[in-house]
Amino acid sequence: MSALWIAHVTVTDPEAYGRYAARASAIIPAHGGTFLARGGRYRQMEGTDRPRNVVARFPSFEAAVACYESPEYQEVLAIARAAAVRDLVIVEETAP
Repeated sequence: MSALWIAHVTVTDPEAYGRYAARASAIIPAHGGTFLARGGRYRQMEGTDRPRNVVARFPSFEAAVACYESPEYQEVLAIARAAAVRDLVIVEETAP
């Protein structure tokens, strides 16, 4: 089954977060990830509002976890953590 990265982000340092996003834009596809949503229009229905929402699909749950745990992603994640408040969850898809 495929899996989704779902990230909700409040950017606190746009310049630094831009550096993270540029590098992550190459790392995620290298691990089989495809972006489905990056920013764009949204409406917060419940929970904490974070104005940047990102969804990426991976071929499997394992591929999504491997991408997140990869040394190259962990390196850029340090930039993101310093430049934003984020929540990220990996969810296995159940529908074909």
